[in-house]
Amino acid sequence: MQQKDVLPMKPEPAEKRAVANAAPLNITGSEAVIRSLIAEGVETIFGYPGGAIMPIYDALYDFQDKVHHILVRHEQGATHAAQGYARTSGKTGVVFATSGPGATNLVTGLADAYMDSTPMVCITGQVAAHLLGTDAFQETDVIGITMPITKWNIQVTRPEDIPGAIAKAFYIAGTGRPGPVLVDITRNAQVAKFDFEYKKCDYIRSYRPVPRLDLEAVEAAAELINNSKKPYIFCGHGVLLSGAEKELIALAEKAGIPVASTLLGLSAVPVDHPKYVGYLGMHGNYAPNIMTNECDVLLAVGMRFDDRITGDVSQYVKQAKVIHIEIDAAEINKIIKADVAIHADAKTALEALIALVKPQQHDEWIQEFREADKQEEEKVARKELYPAEGGLKMAEVVRLISERTEGKAVLVTDVGQHQMIASRYYRFKDPNTNITSGGMGTMGFALPAAMGAKVGTPEKEVVAVIGDGCFQMTLQELGTIYQSEIGVKIVILNNNFLGMVRQWQQLFFDKRYSSTEMTNPDFVQIAKGFFIPGKKVTDRSEIAAAVDEMISHKGAYLLEVVVEKEDNVFPMVPSGQPIANIRLE
Repeated sequence: MQQKDVLPMKPEPAEKRAVANAAPLNITGSEAVIRSLIAEGVETIFGYPGGAIMPIYDALYDFQDKVHHILVRHEQGATHAAQGYARTSGKTGVVFATSGPGATNLVTGLADAYMDSTPMVCITGQVAAHLLGTDAFQETDVIGITMPITKWNIQVTRPEDIPGAIAKAFYIAGTGRPGPVLVDITRNAQVAKFDFEYKKCDYIRSYRPVPRLDLEAVEAAAELINNSKKPYIFCGHGVLLSGAEKELIALAEKAGIPVASTLLGLSAVPVDHPKYVGYLGMHGNYAPNIMTNECDVLLAVGMRFDDRITGDVSQYVKQAKVIHIEIDAAEINKIIKADVAIHADAKTALEALIALVKPQQHDEWIQEFREADKQEEEKVARKELYPAEGGLKMAEVVRLISERTEGKAVLVTDVGQHQMIASRYYRFKDPNTNITSGGMGTMGFALPAAMGAKVGTPEKEVVAVIGDGCFQMTLQELGTIYQSEIGVKIVILNNNFLGMVRQWQQLFFDKRYSSTEMTNPDFVQIAKGFFIPGKKVTDRSEIAAAVDEMISHKGAYLLEVVVEKEDNVFPMVPSGQPIANIRLE
């Protein structure tokens, strides 16, 4: 038998041979943490060092050219900064904290990220494994504490388990419905050595982050839409998380459907788009709220029907067929029963739906929204946006900021009246430019979140709109802003009250203002103490120039605007009441 010629194999590159023949990288668990993060593409970490995580910080020292660490002034600030970073950059935010109080200070941010579906990996130090359960110095059961408010958490006690835990953490945090993950690493695991190898995770046996699209459900949804006279789309945060903004707009344009946004869905559709009809919710626009009970088909995309949207669920959207597109199966039929449930990623489902819906126009239906808009314009918006007398209004300040930034800034809001006013009146043009605390409603969110948002999108203007009460919860992060040279613009709308609570006390508790009036410090002087310039405005004649000065300033700037003490936010759906009971004044 004749032997076949065998072609010589092409030699491998020298660097590949060197890697193949090299001895395993024998390193500490702490260095493994940093190398694992670099392998995941992490460039920024928000954190605060302490005893139990000190070995990891020591390892970080050797990788400063690859990973930028931002030293916050409080661990809660680190979580909110990581949230802002994740929401603008599209990457997973990363946080470091030590054991005990360092770890427990993460709880509010973890809960916030869990409610608002924000990908975040928190790495905490822990006492040595042999001390677990002994009430050692700064030992807390962070795994037990954070289990209900994380998508997954794990305690690592051996160095060889660190790479796998971190790989799994990033996979879980960033896939499916995103969320926060916590990895707790004991001190002995940080200092012991092992042979390091890192493999990214792309599969977990019991975890299916991307559901298989049910085409029959999509066809049923298309049939409902094609036969409807008054179809209506609700756009939630899932549209932005999926990157489905273009698909949503394409569907609305092809089928002629009006689109309303939830609080976290804001910025998915430009406010000036002809199919956009406004903002839903307790303090949302009048038209999109009342028209909910007028539609015949409701398509809810990437939203969960929370109580601030529905009001009294027993009287909510009873006349319509409901189509619900949602990646988290637990949210389907949880509050509102769906006639057609599409358990899927929003982008995938919308792409399939676009192909099946018929080109239509529903001009008369959309005109009903525009007619209702006129009532809100006449009774609320005009006097809020363009007041001729009296004290400064929150809305006119937001209007000026929107005009000066052309609706293209990243707007970061805290929680309360200013949040609702900013959400109502800022004219969003670009996706992922509305950063706020939705589900948790965390006071103190905005300042650290704005830091992270600016780090995540340094090319964009980032404006934080904050109430005087909220600002005092995390104002220490001005130190982080100064030290790290983060050029955020900070606007304090100061009414010397806890405004939203005061509004409820006025409307529902006979003006019994119990513990809501505030005696505030000199905010501008505080900013100057952190070497951040600022200005205080009390008169309408000064506000336009002050906003211009703030926006044109290079670097961080604080603008305090003293607004009317009893400036209320309307429309308003009283808590627990049907949305038909929405009040314009």
